[in-house]
Amino acid sequence: MSNPFSHLGEPLDPGQSTRFFSLKRLGDPRYERLPFSIRVLLEAAVRNCDEFLVKKHDVENVLNWKEMQHKNIEVPFKPARVILQDFTGVPAVVDFAAMRDAVKMLEGDPEKINPVCPADLVIDHSIQVDFNKRPDSLEKNQDLEFERNKERFEFLKWGSQAFQNMRIIPPGSGIIHQVNLEYLARVVFDQDGYYYPDSVVGTDSHTTMINGLGVLGWGVGGIEAEAVMLGQPISMVLPEVIGYKLMGSPDPLVTSTDIVLTVTKHLRQVGVVGKFVEFFGPGVAQLSIADRATIANMCPEYGATAAFFPVDEVSIRYLVQTGRDQQKIQHIRKYLEAVGMFRDFNNSSQDPEFTQIIELDLKTVVPCCSGPKRPQDKVVVSDMKKDFEACLGAKQGFKGFQIAPEHHHNKVNFVYNDLEFELTHGSVVIAAITSCTNTSNPSVMLGAGLLAKKAVEAGLAVKPYIKTSLSPGSGVVTYYLKESGVMPYLAQLGFDVVGYGCMTCIGNSGPLPETVVEAITQGDLVAVGVLSGNRNFEGRVHPNTRANYLASPPLVIAYAIAGTVRIDFEKEPLGVNAQGKKIFLKDIWPLREEIQAVERQHVIPGMFKEVYQKIETVNKAWNDLDVPSDKLYAWNPKSTYIKSPPFFENLTLELPPPKSIVDAYVLLNFGDSVTTDHISPAGNIARNSPAARYLTSRGLTPREFNSYGSRRGNDAVMARGTFANIRLLNKFLNKQAPQTIHFPSGETLDVFDASWRYQQAGHPLIILAGKEYGSGSSRDWAAKGPFLLVSELFFNNIILFPTNPHGLRQGITWLKYTEKYNTIKIHILKY
Repeated sequence: MSNPFSHLGEPLDPGQSTRFFSLKRLGDPRYERLPFSIRVLLEAAVRNCDEFLVKKHDVENVLNWKEMQHKNIEVPFKPARVILQDFTGVPAVVDFAAMRDAVKMLEGDPEKINPVCPADLVIDHSIQVDFNKRPDSLEKNQDLEFERNKERFEFLKWGSQAFQNMRIIPPGSGIIHQVNLEYLARVVFDQDGYYYPDSVVGTDSHTTMINGLGVLGWGVGGIEAEAVMLGQPISMVLPEVIGYKLMGSPDPLVTSTDIVLTVTKHLRQVGVVGKFVEFFGPGVAQLSIADRATIANMCPEYGATAAFFPVDEVSIRYLVQTGRDQQKIQHIRKYLEAVGMFRDFNNSSQDPEFTQIIELDLKTVVPCCSGPKRPQDKVVVSDMKKDFEACLGAKQGFKGFQIAPEHHHNKVNFVYNDLEFELTHGSVVIAAITSCTNTSNPSVMLGAGLLAKKAVEAGLAVKPYIKTSLSPGSGVVTYYLKESGVMPYLAQLGFDVVGYGCMTCIGNSGPLPETVVEAITQGDLVAVGVLSGNRNFEGRVHPNTRANYLASPPLVIAYAIAGTVRIDFEKEPLGVNAQGKKIFLKDIWPLREEIQAVERQHVIPGMFKEVYQKIETVNKAWNDLDVPSDKLYAWNPKSTYIKSPPFFENLTLELPPPKSIVDAYVLLNFGDSVTTDHISPAGNIARNSPAARYLTSRGLTPREFNSYGSRRGNDAVMARGTFANIRLLNKFLNKQAPQTIHFPSGETLDVFDASWRYQQAGHPLIILAGKEYGSGSSRDWAAKGPFLLVSELFFNNIILFPTNPHGLRQGITWLKYTEKYNTIKIHILKY
C-alpha cells in the first residue's frame, strides 16, 4: 500500500539517490517540543505508514504525544533490527525451525519463514568459570564451552545459513551489549534507499545499554522478538517520558558504577515502570559514552522501558574512537541534524517537553554498592558493614536473612590447598569482574587495573579460596589492559581473563571448592559474591552465595582483598603487608584524572578496528563446525539440547477459541516481586531436580548437565526447570524451595512433579501471584514454562495468557476461591 507521507521524502545530499523522511517538512510546531526518544517513534511511524499495520492516525497519536501520553493509547513500532544472545536466541531459532515444519505441514512454502529485518545473534552466555587463576584459564574454559555446547553451536550455525537476514557472532567475541555498542550499532541506517534512525529490540533486557549511544532500544520476550523478526510491529502504549536532568561533575573518587547505582535507586523511588527516561542537562556532557551506556544498561533494574541519551558531539567522537567509517559518521551527523535529532546538552533551548522532570547533581554521588538481593537496594560503601550485619538478623526478605543473633559470629575452619582458613557470615567467596554493565567502560576497567597494580606493589594479596575472575566484554578490553601494563597485576591477584561472555552475572560462575561449600553448609553461613554485574537476585550468581553485591570493578578487587563485606574501609585496613604496614583502601584508590590519562593514551581506534575486522572468522573451532545446508532442520530425537517444541504441533489455519477454567487447583501461591530468575533460572541444574532426573534418564552424568540457559532449546528440560530456583518462596511452604503441595495427596513435591500429577488427573491449574510477577529478563521461558505447567496465570484479579506478548485480558464473570482445599472456580467470559 502507498505511504501517505511519501511526499516528505527528499535526498540528504543533492544528486544523491538515498533519501530520508524530513519530519521538519510536516510543518507542525508539536514536533520541535517532542522528547528526542519520541521523535524516533514518530519517524518509524511515518516511514512505515501503510494504512494497514501502521495507520495515519497512529502517526497523529505519536505527534500529539503531549496530549496522548496519559490516555493509554497503543501505537505500533517497527524497530530497525533485532539482537539476540544465545540463551534466548536458541529458542527463537528453534521456533523458526519448527514454524518451517508447521508451514510445510499446512502445505505452504517453508522457506518463506525468515527474519524480514536484520537479526544479529551474539553467542556470549554459554561459557562458564570452570578454570581460574591459571595462565590457560581462557583456553580451558573455551574448550569446555565448545565441548558442552557443540550441538547448540552447530544448530545456530545451521540457522545462520538456512535463514536470511540472520548473522551469528561466534563465541569468544564478547558480551552481546558491548559488541552491539562497539560494532553492531549503526546509529543511522542506510538501507533500502533511505536513511533512518537505528533502533533495536533484543531478547535480553539489557538491550537498553545501546540507548547510551543514542540508539533507541529495549528488551522484549523471545515471542515478541520473533514477531518483529517476522515483520510485525510491536504494539506499545505511548509512554510517558521522564526528563532526568544531570548537573555538576562527579567527585574524583566516584566511578560510573556509583552513578548508575545511585540513579537506579532514585528512579525506583520515583516510579518509572513502563515509561521512557530521557537524560538531559549540562551534566550529560560530562559523561563519556561508556558512562552513559553504563547508566542505560541498568534501565531494567530501575524499571523503565528505555533510558535514552540523544546523539551529541560526544557520541560522534565515540564513533571515531571505535573505528567507524568516516563517511558514514558524516552522514550520521548530517541526517540527525536534518531531522532535529542531534543534541547539544549545554543548549537549554533544545530541551523538549517532558512528562515530569527530576534532577541529580553528580557531585552528590558517593561510592556505593547494591544488594544483598536486589540491584535497586543501594548501600553506601561506608555503611556496608553495618548494613550487612543488620541484614543478618532482619526478617527473611529482600534485606534480611533471619539469622538468630547468637549465630551472627559463627565461624567455620576449613582446609584449602593444605592451608587452614576461616569462613564467617559475610565472607567473600566469589569476586568477579564481569557483565556488560561495567566491562564496556574503560574508566572502571582501567581503574581496577591501576588499583590492582598499587595493591600488588603495596604487598596485598587475595586469599586463594576466593573464586576470582575477569571476563572482559570484548577483545578490545584485553587489548588496552595489556597495552597499559596492568594485566600482570590483575592476574597476580587472581583476576585472569577466564572468558569473553556474561559468565558470573548470568549464573555461569562455575563450582566453588568443595571444602568451601562444606564450610558454608556446615555453618549455615551467609557467604557473599561481589560482582560488577547488573543482577544479584537470589540463587542467580551461585547457589551457595546467599548475599550478592553489585560493585564497580575496583571495589570488586577491594572486597576480594579484604575477604569480607564486614569491613569499614575508612577505619579498617584492607590488609597488612609483609613489613607489618596497614594498607587502607584510600592508599591504593586511583583518581579519575589518573585513569583518564591512561585511557587517553591506550584506548585508541586501531584497537577496535583490529579486533572487529576479524570478529566473525577469528574463532577456529566455530569455523571448523560442519553443518548441513538443508532449509528444514533434521531434528535429532536423541538430542538433549535441541528439540522440536510442542507449540506448533496442533497448528490450524483457524484460530481456536479460548477455553473456560473450571475447578482449578492452585499450583503455587506467590507474593510480590517474583522475577524471571525465580520462574525460569538460567544457571546451575541441581542434581536432585526434575531436570537432572530427566537428563540422567537420557544417559547424562552431572558433569554433562550444563546450565538451564544452555538448554533453552529443549522444552522437556525447560518445563522441568520452571520454578526450579532454590530461593523460590511459595506461601504454601514455610521455607524457600522449588516445591509445592500436591493437595489431593497432601505431599510436598517438586513443582514439575506436582504439575504432572495434576495434569495426568485432568485438573486445570493456576498460579496466584502479586505485583511485579515476571520482572527481569529472559521472559520467553518465563512465559512458555508456566504455559506448559498450568492452565493460565491468575494475579490481581486478571487472567493473563502467558504466551500472549500483549497480555490479553479476559473478563471474569464469577470467581470463588476455596482456601481450605486451595481450589478455585473461575468462569471466563469469552470474547
